[in-house]
Amino acid sequence: MNESKPRQLLSTKIDAGVKAAVAAAIEKHRKLGESIAVWQDGKVVILTADRIPPISTQK
Repeated sequence: MNESKPRQLLSTKIDAGVKAAVAAAIEKHRKLGESIAVWQDGKVVILTADRIPPISTQK
C-alpha cells in the first residue's frame, strides 16, 4: 500500500464541500443581482448584489 499521502478526515472533506457550496451560492446571487442576508456586528444585514464582494478563488 502507498501511505505517502496523509488521509484526510471525513469532517475536513465535508467542511471543504460546505464552504465551496456557500461560495458558489453567494457568487450566484451576486451575478443574478439578488440580495443576501448576512450576520454582521450582532445584527442581520441585507447586502444588495452590488455590495457583495466577488469570491476570490486564490488561496
